Amino acid sequence: MFSKKRTIAAIALATGAGLVLAGCAGGSEPADTMDPDEEVTLDLAFWGNDVRAELYNEAIAAFEEEYPNITVNSTFLGFPEFWEKRQTEAAGGNLPDVMQFDYSYLRQYSENGLLLDLDPFLGGIIETDPIPQNILDIGVVGGVTYGLATSTNAWGMYTNTALLEQVGVDEFAGGSWEDYNDWMAEVTDASSGEIYGGTDWTGRIQNFEIQLRAEGGQLFTEDGEPGFDEERLAEFWNSGTAIRDDEVVIPQQRLEEISPLSGFGAALTTSELTWDNFGAGYLGELGESYSELGLIAPPVTVEGAKDLYLKPSMLHSISANTEHPEAAATLVNFLVNSPQSGEIFGTNRGLPASETALAAAELDPLSQQIADYEASITDRLGDAPPVPVNGYGTLEEEFRVLGTELGFGTITVDEAVDRFFTEMDVTLG
Repeated sequence: MFSKKRTIAAIALATGAGLVLAGCAGGSEPADTMDPDEEVTLDLAFWGNDVRAELYNEAIAAFEEEYPNITVNSTFLGFPEFWEKRQTEAAGGNLPDVMQFDYSYLRQYSENGLLLDLDPFLGGIIETDPIPQNILDIGVVGGVTYGLATSTNAWGMYTNTALLEQVGVDEFAGGSWEDYNDWMAEVTDASSGEIYGGTDWTGRIQNFEIQLRAEGGQLFTEDGEPGFDEERLAEFWNSGTAIRDDEVVIPQQRLEEISPLSGFGAALTTSELTWDNFGAGYLGELGESYSELGLIAPPVTVEGAKDLYLKPSMLHSISANTEHPEAAATLVNFLVNSPQSGEIFGTNRGLPASETALAAAELDPLSQQIADYEASITDRLGDAPPVPVNGYGTLEEEFRVLGTELGFGTITVDEAVDRFFTEMDVTLG
């Protein structure tokens, strides 16, 4: 899940200083309408597979039928190769007009002047009424909108209802992190250690993040500074010591033995804290014996806190070098907002962020479950955090690695904290 993507991310971030805009689009401010008689050709790039490519071909055909003066040439690659090519294009100042974009790269590319300011189009060419403000804000860096989310996901907890029935324990009823630990212990005890209540949740930086948000803080500030100190990180990792030492959670050695499967995907744990769009992957790993999963909210740090948020599964952005900003904005609006896009893509790109596209999408049972889940956590949804700092992918991976070493017992919490802060000093410059 991490290695290949994160390796490419690290390469791109390490060379991020080399991303220099070679000739920004100049001239007057872009208009909020498009000349319907101007013949335009746009380049569109996205990552994915043959299935997604066919969906984009269908969407492009529908777009060109509605806008016959615009021709769209599309290309696609796998995720790592997609960003390798964008890196090369960025250095030469010839990025595609419209790009599927990943949240973790938005700050890097926008701060290097490579992406077009979309604000002049919002409410005009780009419809904003179907998109909630908190989702529009996701694409903002430094007060400027550089990306439009196509779809969203949220942090949640998947549960294996069939396994819980097998061991005779009810689904987690909610509560604090301590309550969650107690529930996991109940599951592990009920199965005599054959099935575990979950995985050590202190190995995921997202669980640390939602605790910080519940306390009124952030993982990283808008200025790229950490929103926590050594003492708070040590407190977080220490909170997992008992569940690791007592093997309430699945042991790290067991996880190594079943890799690349997770404990949840291997039907060895009954819960997993993760992004809600991971459900289809889990069902694929679990096989035909498991037809459904539970999906509930994570434990609560502070009652009433806005600790959760909607994250973009992906965005669409426009190159600052595009010669046709109005036409490019028209294409972005179609791919995000149109009923045709919702009908064609469904949930291939995640749960549609636009209410217009979502209404037209045919949701399978799992997708409907995710939609219902995101509606159920409305009271806990706050503003999205600042766009990830340059190097976030590297730090997320280091956090995971240190969590693994804590699981093996090869490092102390204090040593892990020292290593993480050293890595932050290097990565954040």
